[in-house]
Amino acid sequence: MTTSCENIEIMSKLRSFLNNGDVGRFRFWFQLAAFVFFIYGGYLYIDLGNSLPTFSCPFNADGKPGVCYVYAIQHQFHIPWGQIISWRGLGILTGFLTFLAWLLVFNKAWCGYACPLGTVQDWITKLRQKMGIAYSTYSEGGFEKLKKVKYILLVLLLLIPLGMSNSLLGLPKFSSDLSVAFCKLCPSRTVLPVFTGDLSQFHIDFSTRTSMVMTTLGLIVTGGFFVGAFVKKRFFCFFCPMSALHYLCNKFAFLRLTKDGSKCTRCGDCYRACDVRIKAIADDVESTNIVKDDCMMCFKCVAACPEKGALEVKFLNVPLYTSTDEGFIKRQQKYSEEEKS
Repeated sequence: MTTSCENIEIMSKLRSFLNNGDVGRFRFWFQLAAFVFFIYGGYLYIDLGNSLPTFSCPFNADGKPGVCYVYAIQHQFHIPWGQIISWRGLGILTGFLTFLAWLLVFNKAWCGYACPLGTVQDWITKLRQKMGIAYSTYSEGGFEKLKKVKYILLVLLLLIPLGMSNSLLGLPKFSSDLSVAFCKLCPSRTVLPVFTGDLSQFHIDFSTRTSMVMTTLGLIVTGGFFVGAFVKKRFFCFFCPMSALHYLCNKFAFLRLTKDGSKCTRCGDCYRACDVRIKAIADDVESTNIVKDDCMMCFKCVAACPEKGALEVKFLNVPLYTSTDEGFIKRQQKYSEEEKS
């Protein structure tokens, strides 16, 4: 009986320690470790396959420990209609199921905690804060319009390789120079190899007109990435088709961000803490699964919530991190002390 009581007390203390903890500091060190892994893991001969739900960029040739699923799916969809019901079609299914298996474990926290391109954006935000420059925000209407862009890009990155192998709507087949078209525009291609000393992607390919256009657009997008990330938190994430894939599959994931609307006072603290300014996290008191399509599961909203049990992070329905009034007060006191110092 004593042992049972002691176990309950230990679990209570552990739960209190986690709920009162600084998720921001934990996330900083986790992101740093993930960044090192996804940029340099290949040098340790680590290979996690080609269906990773994060930007482990294949253009970081020697350092990558695996390959981003967006890159792989563009290759897989370069397939004639007649071969979809074949071993090549089976390869598409296997790739998707592998991607889904990775996603089941970590959900959209792949974006908030593991994505190296997301981490670079967070570092740019830190630089802007150190310089004392305010960031800009989107209007609610602008936010709703931007949410659609990543889904349009997702459809295009699937249609373009299909159109290279097949005539779509009677149109001529697309040029093979459009192979992995999204990757040629994605800032991961140019930015991430820099951390291994590779600047070779900062060039314009003049071999064909299409290649010249795509690589030029890629450099323009890279410039836009740096400017955008400096003025808006997680700027590129609004346009990321990987994020769209995450959201379409997130309802099956083991890691969940849940909300008890009956405990929510709609104070708006979670909305103000959110890097991507998801207003629904404060306004929606009906949904239990509160992960929205632009959510990156950083869990800043949980840390900012002063209502006990209103927001909660769960893994296989086991609570990992819960909003509490005690934790909220302790974090606010800590932040105030840091600002004074």
